[in-house]
Amino acid sequence: MDDTAPIAFVTGTSSGLGRGLARVLLDEGWRVHGCSRRPSDMEGLCHARIDLADHAAVGPALDALLGALPRLDLVVLNAGVLGRIRHLAETPLEDLRAIFEVNVWANKTVMDWLHRWGRPVRQVVMISSGAAVLGNKGWGGYALSKAALNMLARLYAHEFPDTHITALAPGIVDTPMMDHLCEEADAETFPALKRLRAARGTPAMPGPEEAARRVVSVLGALRERPSGSFVDIREILDPEAYAALYGRPAGR
Repeated sequence: MDDTAPIAFVTGTSSGLGRGLARVLLDEGWRVHGCSRRPSDMEGLCHARIDLADHAAVGPALDALLGALPRLDLVVLNAGVLGRIRHLAETPLEDLRAIFEVNVWANKTVMDWLHRWGRPVRQVVMISSGAAVLGNKGWGGYALSKAALNMLARLYAHEFPDTHITALAPGIVDTPMMDHLCEEADAETFPALKRLRAARGTPAMPGPEEAARRVVSVLGALRERPSGSFVDIREILDPEAYAALYGRPAGR
């Protein structure tokens, strides 16, 4: 084992962007530790099965997975759930609570463990979404939880003065979740889905490994922003697309 190699911890590594990040970081020579509810067969990944919504079990699981490490150079809090696309007034509180358990409180549990662990953590990236800002119809629970995640990043920036923290929207990624959004969900009732359907199969919606390469490519640029910031990756890599999406002049 190369003790000089950078060390990463990524949540949600069994599929989607989390799996892509683990693969890309391993290919670039990182030591990668990951966790997910489902097993992982990725060679080289030090993996643990953890249900992050089981908050009482997270600490002991992280003790076993990460406790002996001297430091973490990168933590990517990627695991998350979408919930149903539907009117907020028709969304039961129980459903909203279930989304928040994974998208917000699970990440708080991990951050609290890192704080108690007390060893150097250079950079934390919390995977957010443009939905946190755009407020599109139908994205209620997901948008609310990601907006809360953005504030979680800002608040923890005060408590981790030696760690750079970002809430990062990685852009749209072609994962199995898109099968439902692009083929089954009601795009007439929820117009934001039309943009996803138009993007599928184009460079605007990369697969997980290409999206992961984009995330890794901007890690240095993220550290140039104030810790605790929300950043949409398109602002860095595709300012025109960013401006079109958010209705802002490019470069602002």
